[in-house]
Amino acid sequence: MIRINLIDDEHLIRAGLTALIDAEPDMQVTGQAADGADVPDLVARTRPHIVLMDVRMPGLDGIQATHTLQRTPHPPRVIVITTFDNDDHVWDALRAGAQGFLLKRTPPEDILAAIRIVHRGDTLLFPTTLRTLAANRTPHHAPTPAARAVATLTEREAQTLTLIAQGLTNAEIATHLHLGVQTIKTHVSNTLTKLGVRDRTQAVIAAYDAGLIHPRHHT
Repeated sequence: MIRINLIDDEHLIRAGLTALIDAEPDMQVTGQAADGADVPDLVARTRPHIVLMDVRMPGLDGIQATHTLQRTPHPPRVIVITTFDNDDHVWDALRAGAQGFLLKRTPPEDILAAIRIVHRGDTLLFPTTLRTLAANRTPHHAPTPAARAVATLTEREAQTLTLIAQGLTNAEIATHLHLGVQTIKTHVSNTLTKLGVRDRTQAVIAAYDAGLIHPRHHT
């Protein structure tokens, strides 16, 4: 059973998502909150696998709540929810540790699919949308440790990361670089370890922040 917390200041959004999720045989909403400030206590009590987190809330926003969760011993996976796909807050939430994001207008079946994808350890990596977010972001933060660590990557690891940002699978990267899939898996694992990140989305965010990938010219 996939345990899910819903964090959104709009009651109708929470009610709709609860009805959708609880109708599934393998999912259950185990907690709800309308303010990011309530998230740490809620997560500690209900121990969810996934947190669906509104990125904009009048109290503590989803960015800070996500950042706070990442400092806990065994943080749940976070999917941020937003109204606009070019929202600068989404980039900040991904930087803070979210595994992906969904639009509030996302079809119900895609929301359920996204929850299952993230629960099994994969990420919601949308190359075109991430590139747009990277191009439009406001560079008002100091580089993250992960972005600074990009400089420690080998040439092959940097190539691998660039191809991950294009949405290629390990098998596709192996074909592109004329290497074995197991070799690519090793490069990916080493890259995540060097950057100190949990998943491919966080690695791509670091690559954009470090300037390894330039969104306005990257294809």
